Amino acid sequence: MGLNVYLSGEIHTDWRERIIDGAQGLDVTFSGPVTDHGASDDCGVTILGAETSKYWHDHKGAMMNAIRTRKGIEDADIVVVRFGTQYKQWNAAFDAGVASALGKSLVILQPEEHDHALKEVDAAALAVAREPEEVVNILRYVLTGTLPG
Repeated sequence: MGLNVYLSGEIHTDWRERIIDGAQGLDVTFSGPVTDHGASDDCGVTILGAETSKYWHDHKGAMMNAIRTRKGIEDADIVVVRFGTQYKQWNAAFDAGVASALGKSLVILQPEEHDHALKEVDAAALAVAREPEEVVNILRYVLTGTLPG
């Protein structure tokens, strides 16, 4: 049994790399959003033309990024959504809601300080992890039935 895992959420730390590196040897395929912040913000105007309004600039980019995000979440067996501390990740909350609405297995990765703010999101998840290594242990358990250490 292989798993398709979509890694959603903040793009400013190495959490994705820690999960991907830790899952070496497991039958897991990872996907996720474009993590180049500039490319993600500017894809719409670069491809479809400039906008004078920042709203429409961002709107074009959001729509183009949604094509990739929808496909990734729809194809996923598990959606991992990371909420970091540096920025508010409203898009991550939206991705968690989409994944939940589609009946995807949802794993939330967040620091304890977000517990209250994300209580509804956490209630929709099948697991809430604090560290990327816990996500790796979840994947290993699901695929092999073995516990860590």
